[in-house]
Amino acid sequence: MKVRGLHVRIALMAGVFAAMLWGFQAMILHHAPDMFRAPQEDMSFGWYVPLFSLYVVWTERRKILESLGAPSWAGLFAALPFLALGFLGVRGVQLRFEIVAFVGLLITVPWAFFGKETAKAVLFPALFLLFCIPLATFLDVVTVHLRLLASSTAFAVARGVGADIVQQGTMVGAADGSFSIDVADPCSGLRSLFALMALTAGYAYFTQPTWLRRGILFAASVPIAILGNVMRILTIVLVANFASSDFATGFYHDYSGFVVFAVAILLMVATGEAVTRIFERKDVDSRQPASDSRQSGVDGRQSTAGLRISSSLPVAVLAFALVVPLMFFQAATPDVTVAEAPNVHLADIPGFSSEVLEPSEAELTVLPSDTVIEKRRYVADSGDWMVVSLVIGGKSKSSIHRPELCLPAQGLRMERPRTRSVAGRDWRFIDLASKDSPTFGFAYTFFNQEGFKTASHVSRIFRDVVDRSVLNRIDRWVMVTVNASRSDDVGLSYLLSRIELDGGDAK
Repeated sequence: MKVRGLHVRIALMAGVFAAMLWGFQAMILHHAPDMFRAPQEDMSFGWYVPLFSLYVVWTERRKILESLGAPSWAGLFAALPFLALGFLGVRGVQLRFEIVAFVGLLITVPWAFFGKETAKAVLFPALFLLFCIPLATFLDVVTVHLRLLASSTAFAVARGVGADIVQQGTMVGAADGSFSIDVADPCSGLRSLFALMALTAGYAYFTQPTWLRRGILFAASVPIAILGNVMRILTIVLVANFASSDFATGFYHDYSGFVVFAVAILLMVATGEAVTRIFERKDVDSRQPASDSRQSGVDGRQSTAGLRISSSLPVAVLAFALVVPLMFFQAATPDVTVAEAPNVHLADIPGFSSEVLEPSEAELTVLPSDTVIEKRRYVADSGDWMVVSLVIGGKSKSSIHRPELCLPAQGLRMERPRTRSVAGRDWRFIDLASKDSPTFGFAYTFFNQEGFKTASHVSRIFRDVVDRSVLNRIDRWVMVTVNASRSDDVGLSYLLSRIELDGGDAK
């Protein structure tokens, strides 16, 4: 009777996991692979993350089986917010929501079926899947500081060894102009940082016996990765200055990442050995009692297993009845209503001459075909100017994106981001600068066909997720971006207040 109860719960949980694979099939088969292949994320290591998690589960299978206990109402209640987040993520096509929800369910479902100890046993392999979350574009503001750190350190060290070089922002070059190296976003080290953090997490889990020691080694992966990238930029600058600039910016630049990553791995291993030596004496003194206690705990679990396993099955049955239908409903793809696009156009502005500009080739080829683009250049009698772009998104959410993602790719440096209200509409202000031009102003805002206005990309995303998942409607978002000659708040606000949109709400 006791064994049968255990087998029933195992069968029910297997059914739940099978339903989860079906409910998250869009994430597994499309959303995550597409992001792993995306050049802007550079997450080639993401393919190996699930394989490593499965490997950990296999190696820890005995520990997981020994942890099986009684069902837990706390686990079932803990699963509810992840079920809601997964529904919003899948139906709203938000990969980050999907991954967090999936990982949360991998922990809370075993908790509901077999108790807290089982949740602890699967905690690490489940949390390791969080390394599949794309963060390079989400944390793009961090890349600016990493780029400045790498270029400034390389400049200081290279000058110290006699290199005749100069620095301007993230660019390091020869004083005579014979070469220049700009530490762009791909060279910021953020992507290699995530890869090394994932590698260190796995290494720490298998080589360090306590969570404290694992945490120390994992935290060390951050400075190690940053140091490795700084050394890479430094060696490129030194090779360009003392040897060949063509070789440094060509072959050496392309393949130096492998060398530096190998050095970072050696530093990781050395750090792990140092942590082991530091804690070795303490571990020797405490290992035997801890082992005895742990064995006693296992024996205690086994001796009382009958009591817990024979407990009632309502929690397990309810979890199955709740999760499985929701997963199938989540995976369903009903016909989605695409909202009518706002009928808006850029209007003439009194006191400004204007000319229509054609969309760029990148805008025409990269953005989905149902995206509507309209651009105009306005010049005032005073000489002030602004270039206004009106982008109306289509069915795909990729029609509208956060401008901060593409500005650095155009060689622009973003400064002083802030939000300002102009004529009843919030705008996101950013000062843009490059090494060849003075600082100029930039601003953007969003609104949709329902009149919802925001300058926050996060607020727009949440609104879009709710509309797609709950209302089964795809909003047609409008993004207005403005490049302007004025970067001060007063001057830029004045220019923005003059913008009018024919056929729609201008303010």
